[in-house]
Amino acid sequence: MTNNNSTGRQKRPPLNLDDYVAGVLSGNRATLGQAISLVESNRPDHQSKAQQLLQALLPHSGRAHRIGISGSPGAGKSTFIDAFGTNLTEDGRKVAVLAIDPSSGVSGGSILGDKTRMNRLSRDPRAFIRPSPTSGSLGGVNRKTRETMICCEAAGFDTIIVETVGVGQSELTVANMVDFFLVLMLPGGGDELQGIKRGILEIADLIAVNKADADPIKAKIAQQEYRNGLRLMRPTSPSWKAEAVVCSALQNEGLDTIWEKVQKHRVALETTGELQEKRQSQEKDWMWRLVEEQLLHSFRNAPGVRAQLPDLEAQVTSGAMTPSRAATLLIETFNLVN
Repeated sequence: MTNNNSTGRQKRPPLNLDDYVAGVLSGNRATLGQAISLVESNRPDHQSKAQQLLQALLPHSGRAHRIGISGSPGAGKSTFIDAFGTNLTEDGRKVAVLAIDPSSGVSGGSILGDKTRMNRLSRDPRAFIRPSPTSGSLGGVNRKTRETMICCEAAGFDTIIVETVGVGQSELTVANMVDFFLVLMLPGGGDELQGIKRGILEIADLIAVNKADADPIKAKIAQQEYRNGLRLMRPTSPSWKAEAVVCSALQNEGLDTIWEKVQKHRVALETTGELQEKRQSQEKDWMWRLVEEQLLHSFRNAPGVRAQLPDLEAQVTSGAMTPSRAATLLIETFNLVN
């Protein structure tokens, strides 16, 4: 029999929609991986099929704990997630880790070492680790990670951990797609507090001073500094007061306390109905972000706009035209065509 595969193996036929749905709902890891690849694809035909798949999976999602984890480089996020996630799987939970992958804007390359950095969790049959590519776009994080989350929840994962690189706008983006946002910090006391961005304190549901085993006294000092800082912030919820705790992921100390905080937070927000309201608000915000993203794409690719853009950009950069005048001309051109 003739085939075009040099290895001699028959190429598998593409899955149809029913295959995807059945495979994901049964928890088949191979199908889940293929479904996520379909969701991440930018091919128009793949995107159309992915939207049909997501619509079918949507009723089976939404029941998991959604936890965002951020922290400065060196704070030990991967070690923490490896230990924290392993604790949860040993307790009978199913954990999916979506690690934001800061793809290179120059080469298109990606940092895909998450499974190497999370040694125990990567071998755990109750865990699933998936780098979530950004392709240099926070919009990519917003869309692809949210849709991957739907797939994982439909596949039966009851705890979704979204790890962000911990720089810039990505923290706010991730905080707006999870129920609970945890920020890992290093012992450093007042000096560390001076370097922390005010925005982090405003969106954190819990701050954990990691690597407390290295210097317990410094860790306690840092904990108190963060507690003082959090008192000056508006709470993330009327039902929840953010706290600061200490932990050591390496020694697996304090992680059970953090999980207790996550559970108490969920109960508090469920009791008042805030969790549902929060998720509804996130979904609406997601919709509008996608509208803005798609409108901007359509705008930039409109023939009239593309024709004028180089000249108008040159006039703006040379100081011959104000940015507002150039923007008005481009919008007028777009409106004439559409």
